[in-house]
Amino acid sequence: MIQYFLRYHGRLFAALGQHLFILILTMTISLTLAALLALLLHRKGQGAERAALRIAGAVYAIPSLALFALLIPVLGLGMRTAVCVLALYNQFLLLRNFLAGFNAVPPPLVEAGCGMGMTWLQIVILIKLPLSLPVIIAGIRLAVVSTIGIGTIAAVINAGGIGAILFDGLRTNNAVKIIWGALLCGLLALGANAALLRLEALAHKTAQGMKYEL
Repeated sequence: MIQYFLRYHGRLFAALGQHLFILILTMTISLTLAALLALLLHRKGQGAERAALRIAGAVYAIPSLALFALLIPVLGLGMRTAVCVLALYNQFLLLRNFLAGFNAVPPPLVEAGCGMGMTWLQIVILIKLPLSLPVIIAGIRLAVVSTIGIGTIAAVINAGGIGAILFDGLRTNNAVKIIWGALLCGLLALGANAALLRLEALAHKTAQGMKYEL
């Protein structure tokens, strides 16, 4: 283990860097799309919200390899297909929490905003979004951990990342590569989960303080 790291640490760090790039790019696209969809669906009402969540849930239920295979003829092999698939998977986790957070805001607080002359968009951005942050961050945390895990599988379509080391180890029956691949993936997921849990707790305290102010 140690000898492999000393000899091939460059490859390990390169794979970790690729995985982080896939994660950051995927989450940027996922959050942008989910936020826009959540605003649109919340404006349309709960009927539209339920329909969209059913569709997103159906996509989330598709095995990752099957979804990769479906998009390869359109987008080809590589990181682009991996990011598209991962962003699609994340919509269920993110949309569900965005909408749950928005709908959980107490009606009296919304009525207070209306009484102050706020528009619908101002109420969402200035009242609902801050109060929903703990729930939204919980969804982001789940999406990040899911992206790290499923992103490992994306190595089978030449997307790179930690999965390249793991699958290379499986192909060559190299236990050291398998262990390092699993270790890097696990540590990355645990680190991201811990950091977002702390952020979630901070957002919860902020939201509680805002409720008292309102």
